[in-house]
Amino acid sequence: MNLRRWPVVAAAGFVFAAVVYVLAVLTRTGQTIENAALRGADQDDVSETDAAWTALGQITVYSLAAAVLAVALVGVLRKRWDLTIAAVGVIVAGQLVAQVLKRFVLPRPALVDVTGDYAHNSLPSGHTTIAMTVLFAAIIVVPWKWRGVMLFFVLPWATAIGQYTLTAKWHRLSDTLAADGIALAIAALASWWLQRKGALRPNAGPRRVGRVVLVVFWSLAAAVSLALGLVLWGVPLAREGLGADEWVIHLGAGAFASAGSLIAALTFLACWRRVE
Repeated sequence: MNLRRWPVVAAAGFVFAAVVYVLAVLTRTGQTIENAALRGADQDDVSETDAAWTALGQITVYSLAAAVLAVALVGVLRKRWDLTIAAVGVIVAGQLVAQVLKRFVLPRPALVDVTGDYAHNSLPSGHTTIAMTVLFAAIIVVPWKWRGVMLFFVLPWATAIGQYTLTAKWHRLSDTLAADGIALAIAALASWWLQRKGALRPNAGPRRVGRVVLVVFWSLAAAVSLALGLVLWGVPLAREGLGADEWVIHLGAGAFASAGSLIAALTFLACWRRVE
């Protein structure tokens, strides 16, 4: 197995998060577009908003602790303490890094006129970080033959959480994208540690058709979401500039959020392809 893949992916994740922060938070254009996307969320259907609040409200200290225990239990049952430490470490480190960056490191300069919650720094998203690190931890600790089943349930949930943060107006698009990059980077570093200590080995088992179908489906979904976001932002911004319809900008942000989470997940999954 190529030992260099992990630090490259980790560096890419951190660089992506930094670029998102610079473009979206440290520029007037970035702040203006993201604030428009937040205001556009006011036009969401009430049922969608309620669903978003319900899903996000289920992520609490207790549910996070339960997720950590579930991940640890899988590792213990497999008698793989190395995988357990790495998987739990991804979730814990993800929250530590996200909260420190959001609360103490990354400022949000007042480049545009806003009031209330719009003026507060919220990058990276803690909820998106939780969802993505739980997914990555599960990929690390779940046996190869059960990985497809786990992905069937956990990947759609993790992707939805990122989009829900926009629907509920808890976060901006940049918060979600930066969280994707940070979670991916931390998971890659944990995987690098496992490989350096010889804890990973290739799996030569038969190809599982169901998993291949799911990966192809999610890859197409990521491509469609990315293309949709480019259209929903590119066309109105080119025609109307920063005064483009806020509802359309919000829809584009949601598409980008889904694409970001899916691409991060598929990148990490590709690195773990046929790795036990």
